[in-house]
Order: sequence, then structure tokens, then C-alpha cells
Amino acid sequence: MHKHHGILYGIVIILVALQIFTFISFSSKITSLSSDIKQSELALNESFSTALSDYKRQTQTNFQEVSTAIAKQEEAQTAALTEINILKSTSGDFSSIIDSTVRSVVTVLTDKSAGTGFFVAPNGYILTNQHVIADAGRISIITYDRKEISAQLIGQDVKYDLALLKIEKDYPFLDLADSSTLQVGRKVIAIGNPLGLSFTVTEGIISALDRTGPNGLNDYIQTDVSLNPGNSGGPLIDTSGDAVGMNNFKASNAENIGFALESDVIEQKLKSLANNKTIL
Repeated sequence: MHKHHGILYGIVIILVALQIFTFISFSSKITSLSSDIKQSELALNESFSTALSDYKRQTQTNFQEVSTAIAKQEEAQTAALTEINILKSTSGDFSSIIDSTVRSVVTVLTDKSAGTGFFVAPNGYILTNQHVIADAGRISIITYDRKEISAQLIGQDVKYDLALLKIEKDYPFLDLADSSTLQVGRKVIAIGNPLGLSFTVTEGIISALDRTGPNGLNDYIQTDVSLNPGNSGGPLIDTSGDAVGMNNFKASNAENIGFALESDVIEQKLKSLANNKTIL
């Protein structure tokens, strides 16, 4: 009987040992498998991150290449249009230049007189002659699209016969050319409202530079462009469509001798006209 009990206990111990061994072996395999799974997961995440970074880098490179190509195409188109406009202007055809610049010109109306002006900066800033708005009780402008808009006087300079107006609407404005590069004989165009005939265009050449004006300063361009009452304050434009000056006065005892204030002087005076506010 005791012998059988010993055998039974031995079998139980063997079975328990086998279970413990099996459990330990199984646990070890599970631990190893978990480690393998974790390593595989890390490797997969690393591969995915690398692939995603490569994709983003390639996408960004492609986007930059496309953007650069589009920018170059736009530059080429702009250069081509500029070249066409220059060719037209040198051949005497100013139609394309006038079409783009006349939209920046306005008629200036007051209860005292009428003249011309032009948008010289964004946000509705308009330049005209001071004598056009002198002693005015009200000021308004008529735009190229025939809208009459009330204008506010921002600043004026009697010595240079300049006045800066502003409306609460944005219109295309004319760039001011570098008047130091002007040459006698160069073609120029005046846009204005002579005798109330709105948006009249006249053509001529620069007859002389550094002429002396009523203020005693030699800051004026002499031209043979036809100017009449109502042209005052209008732009004098070159063949690129930039304003080289502002038409100011004409010789009263002669034909086709007009004078425009140089654009470099205008640019210098804009900040003080705007009460020391930079508007360009």
C-alpha cells in the first residue's frame, strides 16, 4: 500500500514538474514572440516613417518645381507683353499703354474749378495740382468708369503746386518713373480733361529738361505736348506707361510749350503731403 502511494506521489511530482517546465517554456516563447513582434512593429514604423518622409520630400520638390515653372511662365508672358507694348509705342501705337493707364486718371471737380488727377498710390490716393482745389468748398472726382466720388483733401504744397486727395475705394495707380534717366526727344503722352473733354490723350516729345518753374526751381520737364485748361494735374506718361511727371502749366504766349513737374520731386513730396505717412 505504501509502495503504491510512493509511486503515485512520484507520478504527481513528475506531472507537476512537466507542467512547470511546459509553463516556463511557453512563457519564454511568448516573451520571445512579444519581443519579435515589438521589433517588427518598430521596424515597420521606421520603414513607414522613412517612406512618408520620402513621399513628403518628393511631393514638396515636385510642388516647388511646378511653382517655379509657373512663375517662369508668368514672367515670360509679362516680358512678352511688355516687349509688345514697347514695340507698339516705338512704332507710334500707344493704344495698349493708354488702355492700361487711363483707368488710373480722374477728373477733379470742385465748386470753383475742374482739372485732372491720377491715382499715385494704393488705397485711393490721388495727386493733382494745388491750384485745381484751391479755396474749394467741396471736392469730388469722376473715375474712368464714370463714377462720381467725394474726395478728401489730405495735404497740399503751394510751392510745388501739389495736392493729395483720397477716396474710400481702391483703383489701379500709376508707378512713378525715375525722371533722372529722361532724355530730350523721348516720346511722352499727356492724359487729361482739356476744356472739359474727359480723358483726352495728346502725344509729344520731351523738348528740354531742368526747366525753371514759377517757384524758381529747375524741376520741370518741357514738352511739346498740347496742354489746355483742364489738363492741370494730369500725368505725363512715358512709353512704358509710368508717370514721368505731372502736367502743371503752359507758356501763355506760345503754342505747344508745356511744363510738367518731375516724378522724382513728386515722390520726394508724397510723404509730407500724406502728413509723414508712407503711402508707397
